Amino acid sequence: DFKKSYDTTTPLKTIEKVGQQITTMPSEFQLHPKLKKLIDMRKAMTEGKQPIDWGTAELFAYGTCILEGNSVRLSGQDCVRGTFTHRHSCFYDSRTGEMYNPLKQLREDKEFCVYNSSLSEMAVLGFELGNSISDPGYLTIWEAQFGDFANGAQIIIDQFLASGEQKWLRTCGLTLLLPHGYEGQGPEHSSARLERFLQMCAQKNMQVCNLTTPAQIFHALRRQVKRDFRVPLV
Repeated sequence: DFKKSYDTTTPLKTIEKVGQQITTMPSEFQLHPKLKKLIDMRKAMTEGKQPIDWGTAELFAYGTCILEGNSVRLSGQDCVRGTFTHRHSCFYDSRTGEMYNPLKQLREDKEFCVYNSSLSEMAVLGFELGNSISDPGYLTIWEAQFGDFANGAQIIIDQFLASGEQKWLRTCGLTLLLPHGYEGQGPEHSSARLERFLQMCAQKNMQVCNLTTPAQIFHALRRQVKRDFRVPLV
């Protein structure tokens, strides 16, 4: 029921717990000096001293979902750091190269799985589609670093994602994070062509959202697991 409103709010103390987790490094961890400013900014956002940015709102969505009982799975090209270096979901020790995954520490019985995938878009998206269908308790996300990467996964999008419920009788809550800006890198390199996905919408088969504020992505991602049904989100 798309008209029904679902509660995607969360207590402030839950967000503060996530904020503390993503801004605290292990005692022996050698954080790269260039990332110290990022950590300090996120601390200020958590404390309400400055507006929350896009990447931090996204991490707040993942962390609060985990604390409330939903694991999160994210894959795509450079998605650990973020396509435009906005996410930094994990950090690497500048001395040893060891990775630290802050959100993974929130709950022992829930997971935050994040993987930099190979440039095999059709295979990776097909794998994540299967993950999303087989375990709807996960918030499962695939990120295309550029628009033409979605081109490589188009078979999965056309044959299984957009037509999943009507054609295969399977519901799916898979989320696709796609770039939509035109930045002079080619007509479909910097944009995933929003109109292409809108043309595939019929019978409430999926949601195509042009999110423009940090608050919107926070609530849209949480809604994917808070509703009692699953529909793909682009």
